[in-house]
Amino acid sequence: MQTRVKALLALVTAALVAVTAAMISAPPAQAATLTEVTGFGTNPTNLRMYLYVPDTVRTRPAVLLALHYCTGTGPAFYSGTQFASLADQYGFIVIYPSATRSGSCWDVSSPQALSHNGGSDPVGLMSMVNYVLQNRGADASRVYVTGASSGGMMTNVMLGDYPDVFKAGASFMGVPFGCFATTDGSSWNSACANGTITKTPQQWGDLVRAAYPGYSGARPRMQIWHGTDDTTLRYPNFGEQVKQWTNVLGVSQTPVLTDTPQSGWTRTRYGTNSVTAPVEAISVQGVGHSLPLSGQAAMAVAFFGLNVQPTSSPTTSPSTSPSTSPSTSPSTSPTTSPQPGGGCKVVDTVNAWNTGLTSDIAITNTGTTAISGWTLTFTLPSGQTITGGWNATYAPASGAVTARNVSYNGTIAPGGSTSIGFQATHTGNTAKPASFALNGVTCTVG
Repeated sequence: MQTRVKALLALVTAALVAVTAAMISAPPAQAATLTEVTGFGTNPTNLRMYLYVPDTVRTRPAVLLALHYCTGTGPAFYSGTQFASLADQYGFIVIYPSATRSGSCWDVSSPQALSHNGGSDPVGLMSMVNYVLQNRGADASRVYVTGASSGGMMTNVMLGDYPDVFKAGASFMGVPFGCFATTDGSSWNSACANGTITKTPQQWGDLVRAAYPGYSGARPRMQIWHGTDDTTLRYPNFGEQVKQWTNVLGVSQTPVLTDTPQSGWTRTRYGTNSVTAPVEAISVQGVGHSLPLSGQAAMAVAFFGLNVQPTSSPTTSPSTSPSTSPSTSPSTSPTTSPQPGGGCKVVDTVNAWNTGLTSDIAITNTGTTAISGWTLTFTLPSGQTITGGWNATYAPASGAVTARNVSYNGTIAPGGSTSIGFQATHTGNTAKPASFALNGVTCTVG
């Protein structure tokens, strides 16, 4: 057993080293640094806690728990993924824990780990989250979790153990909650790793519900990523996770959307066709145990809704966000045709990596009358192609683009603003559009 575990850990390490070398992995070029926190609370397995707070953090910021792979550490996951740079852009806080046991895998196997407040690693991880909520003024209604490999497995576990805490998770190369369970003290379940454990959606869902008996509140949304050529945690685990979380969230296993956000990626959404669907699953063709790749962290952040400033209105639900497909029309057309506006200002913030970028666009009505229904037109630089967007619909995906409001943000009061954005691929040119026009009026670019 030890030989098998060591061999599998070596495969994980080799794959992740290769991916890290291919990514833009340098820490953000800002004054903010990764800081270790000690004495954060109950910690039965002696985990270590590292915290990243960006220089510009939002009021009552969201919290993301980011979990490393086997043989990894919190600092390695910080430097090898894009979550910190996205935190710089969107003002949320990231917790990067480190497992300390031999092999540095998370406990996703023991009965203690698979129950609410049962013990082991999940209790220490929850102490970290509570520490940030209590000491950093963070928003308890906006707590999320993500992870790769062993961290992807623990993402499933944390959503099952603490559905009252986490609002959504993004699991890269994980397995369903309870799939890795053992009763002999071993931390490795070969049958699950090899993708030979299959259950009905109800059986998988029952495992999650049994983790917190009596809990009847809302359940966290789930985004699932897996490579088809994964030989460490084999690809059948992807479909089993879909079965589990569609059942837990009470939505059909028949997708409401199937599309290709990038070449080789097949995305399915369940429950609603929106950026923040109850369940979103992305299968990556021909890729092994080497996620997340470039651009995928940004899609996870968009799934969480961390790229959008939360509204103060309690009636606005993130589930009403539009599809990320640039060719998809809004589900509800604006009730008023776009009207000529007065002045306008656009601030475009671009976050780029080796083959992709995100653009966060703030539109301000600087005129004296309200805008009721709007279009924002701009020309993308050569080589840029939109693969997804939020808070507007975009067509076409390249060249001269028109972004149109959706049903809930068509009115911009005098002095008011709205925020939209998109994700795009590029071939080397990461420049911003040279100009923007709102309802045909050229805007000041800030």
